[in-house]
Parts: sequence; C-alpha cells; structure tokens
Amino acid sequence: MSIFFKAPLDIEIRLDNEQSRKTIDVKTPQGRLEKLPVYQDGESVKGSITIRTRDGKKVDHMGIKVQLLGVIETNTDSLISNEFLSLATELASPSQLTHPETYPFEFKNVEKQYESYRGKNARLRYFIKVIVSRKSSSEITREKELWVFQYNSLSNSSESSQNSSQLSKNNIPTTVKMDVGIEDCLHIEFEYLKSRFSLKDVIVGRIFFLLVRLKIKHMELSLIKRETVGLPPNQITDSETLVRFEIMDGAPVKGETIPIRLFLGGFDLTPTYRDVNKKFSTRTYLSLVLIDEDARRYFKQSEIILYRDQ
Repeated sequence: MSIFFKAPLDIEIRLDNEQSRKTIDVKTPQGRLEKLPVYQDGESVKGSITIRTRDGKKVDHMGIKVQLLGVIETNTDSLISNEFLSLATELASPSQLTHPETYPFEFKNVEKQYESYRGKNARLRYFIKVIVSRKSSSEITREKELWVFQYNSLSNSSESSQNSSQLSKNNIPTTVKMDVGIEDCLHIEFEYLKSRFSLKDVIVGRIFFLLVRLKIKHMELSLIKRETVGLPPNQITDSETLVRFEIMDGAPVKGETIPIRLFLGGFDLTPTYRDVNKKFSTRTYLSLVLIDEDARRYFKQSEIILYRDQ
C-alpha cells in the first residue's frame, strides 16, 4: 500500500509577457513536446510567484526565495549536475500563509553564456526555482524552465579568422574540398563554398568524378550530429544521422559532375558547441558515402560549423 502526501501549497510561476513571447517546442526525455519561452543573452527575467494554501489551511514557513539557475546535466557512469549560473532573491521572511500571496521578482540583464540544449547524454538548462522552507518538514519547490538562444554565437573573431583563411590572395572566396580516393581506382572531389553555415542556410556545392574504375552502385550524402560528453577514459560519444538522401543511382563516368543544394532550414539541427564548460561538445559532419556493386562502402566526413542567426 502506497500513501501519497499532497503538498499543502500550490505554487504558480508566471513570466512577464508570457503569452506574447516567442516559444519553442522541445522534446522531453519521455518523448512528449513541451512549449518553453525563449530568452536571449543579457535579457532580464522577470515575473511573479503566486502561492496559495490548499483547503483553507494555514501554513507556517521559514522563508520563501526564488532562484534563476543554469545547470549542465551529463550522464556517463551516472547523472551529474553542475551549476554555472545561480542567482537568488528573498521573497518573504518567515511567517504564516493564510491566503493567496503574489510576489514579483526580477533578475536584471542576466548573462546567459550558453545556449540551451537537450541531447542524449547531456542537457543544458535554465530554470526558475521557487523554494518554500519549512521548519519541521521538507521544503516545497516548483520549477519553470526557460529556453535560451545564442544568436550569432559564432560570428566572432574565430569566425572572422576562419573566413579570412577561406579567401584567396585576390579576396575571392575559395571552396572547401573533401576528397574520396583509392589509389588507381577512385578519385572524387566534393566542393562546397564555405564551412560555416547558419541553421537556415543552404549548402551549395558539387561532386566531381576525376577517376572511376570501380563499379559504383549509388551514392549518399548525410548530415551526422556527434555528441561528446565527459573526458577520457569515461568519455562517451554518440552519433545520430539527422538526414540521409541518395544523390546518385547508377555508375558514374570520369568527368561527370553532380550539383548539390541542401537546405538546412528543413531539419532539426543544433548549433556547434565546443567543450561547453568543459562538459560536452556537439559537432555536425557532412558525410559522403559510395556503395559499389559488392556492397563495399567508401566514405569521407568533413565537419561543418553551424550557428544560430536571427
């Protein structure tokens, strides 16, 4: 027989402009979609907390506070939570609740240095947490999650340096090349215009067959997301194919060219994260795969950098 104790208080967290604020649908670990309000780096987080007693009962407490927390949760051998942001405001001193009370709160111009993320073995979360402390029993808490976007998070000096390296001496953009080759049997070049793309960008390129002495049956192009969590020897890497499509069916001939135009906006992509707070990374790769008539596979991968653009 199980006995469930119902909390004597009901806590409601409301954010300012919640009805008009941009939201995002995010999948929970259970596979459901939840709608979360979107915030940006440097934006204030304000709202109100309403606390109601249940069944008209009086409830004594030792103080009420509200927190804005940022945590990274990783799962290698066990679930580990690390805070990188912790702000708190006292809402009420010890007293007795006899009727509904509403407390405004505001965290001004909050630096949110990382973008929110939910992956297989890592999560980066921002959330409001209300804590009602009690003297003789466990505290009562309620949480409300926010979703943070980092716009143009890669449009910085490192990107400028990368873009500079992709210019020729005459300031003409050069292409990025990915070669697939087997000596005296196969040589293919996959060219595309750049290596950094916004999540709404288009990858434009071509595949050029320089040497073909294998009986190629078909060719595929894939986008692969790779999530890396932890440090060696307990590091975990998980790969997920986000999209795969066939770009050629049948045997190519020397000199043949296949144009590529891949619209990224139609896929559920994640910006590139490199060693976030020394806890996890996510990278995206273009993968070119050729399969011959004997079902042998020849492939090459090249990383592309993804960022969020307004």
